[in-house]
Amino acid sequence: MTQKYENGNLVLTLDDDFDLGLCLDCGQAFRWKQDENGNWQGVAYSKKLSVIQNGDTVTFFDTTPEDFENIWSNYFDLKRNYREVVAGYTEENIKTACSKYPGIRILKQDEWEAICSFIISANNNIPRIKGIIERLCENFGEDLGGAYSFPSPEKIAPLTVEDLAPLRAGFRAKYILDAARKISSGEVDIEKIKTLPFDEAKAELLKIKGVGEKVAQCSLLYGFGRVEAFPVDVWVKRILEELYPEGLPQCIEGTQGIAQQYLFHWRRNI
Repeated sequence: MTQKYENGNLVLTLDDDFDLGLCLDCGQAFRWKQDENGNWQGVAYSKKLSVIQNGDTVTFFDTTPEDFENIWSNYFDLKRNYREVVAGYTEENIKTACSKYPGIRILKQDEWEAICSFIISANNNIPRIKGIIERLCENFGEDLGGAYSFPSPEKIAPLTVEDLAPLRAGFRAKYILDAARKISSGEVDIEKIKTLPFDEAKAELLKIKGVGEKVAQCSLLYGFGRVEAFPVDVWVKRILEELYPEGLPQCIEGTQGIAQQYLFHWRRNI
């Protein structure tokens, strides 16, 4: 990967598989939109970003070197060699999934945002998930000039279910509040979860109302960067039943979450 700055924009030339559209629109994150010119626009870590890909060149508009190094390089998992990871997947179905959709990466999102977003995602569809999150940010986030930050747990914790009525989140409102209160009080300690063994980290998240096995696994994978997590939704359940009734192949051990994302997108698009 090489990088240069042109007129305040960062231009990357990549030497690893990377597909911006697949990364931003495969069910991991819910705050990105593509405009008519092909630019993806979104917010993460209270920073707006407009980014576009042309072949192996990715341009980050109006991005400082510090923001790229401290936020976007990690957010897009650019320091991990995905070709090397995928090369270790020797099982035929996973090899097929990776060959069909090269360039998917696991986004490293803010931990609280991931927890809250996947609480909202439970028994929900993507357009509605995006709508609830957008209203949450517009009502309680900070104005970034044409976009809004994701509100902190401390901002949400003092609110009531009635305060969250504009979100039209239904039964999920009380779960959002429970998560915000437990995290802001330290009852569920995000910093501790980062370093706990996997099962203990998951157990911490399960203390939150509305967080079951799938939401905990999604939060650990997409928020905490725990690539050994393996969320199971309806599509992945079908994959397990149809392809792996005896269990997952050994070749994905340690990076199950990366393999899962390829398998999920492949199976969903067959």
